[in-house]
Amino acid sequence: MWKIIWLGVYFAVLIWSAIEPKNYFIWVLEVAPALIGLAILLATYKKFPLTPLLYTLILIHCAILMVGGHYTYAEVPLFDTIKPWFGFERNNYDRLGHFAQGFVPAIIAREILIRREVIRGANWRNLFTVSICLAFSAFYELIEMAVAVMSGTAADDFLVTQGDVWDTQSDMAFALLGAILALLLLSRVHDKQLAKVRGHA
Repeated sequence: MWKIIWLGVYFAVLIWSAIEPKNYFIWVLEVAPALIGLAILLATYKKFPLTPLLYTLILIHCAILMVGGHYTYAEVPLFDTIKPWFGFERNNYDRLGHFAQGFVPAIIAREILIRREVIRGANWRNLFTVSICLAFSAFYELIEMAVAVMSGTAADDFLVTQGDVWDTQSDMAFALLGAILALLLLSRVHDKQLAKVRGHA
């Protein structure tokens, strides 16, 4: 039943996102990771089913990507609305996106490292998990740079710098913060679910 709900939410948000987005080229760029993620999940579901926690986090991350793809990360209405409340000078939805870019992959990396027994010690595993997330965040910034150079006019909507000269560094900092908080907040819950998944393996 939960699989139907998961797929239902995923495709409902995807279809909504695809209806008259601000820019279809930007939409494809922003939503592509969610589509690739779904393909990977479907291909690996039987051989390597994930914990319910991780499936939930991945769905939330996909929704964040789809919303950003629909409006562009600099123009999500809710985050324009709350700007005055906190004294923000910019739309910070992209900060949420980059926070999720660390938070969710941290649990993905942690699950793979534990189940594949790549690293046994918790401290070393945490270090490698955070390092993987930070490396992925830096790699994504390089992808953004390459796409911006090649796309020209669409660069501003995709990069979402909003005039911030430290935008790239801030993006990576938020991903780093997300990865660290994910490990601090979710490790115990994740361990309990991992025990059940490994017990059925």
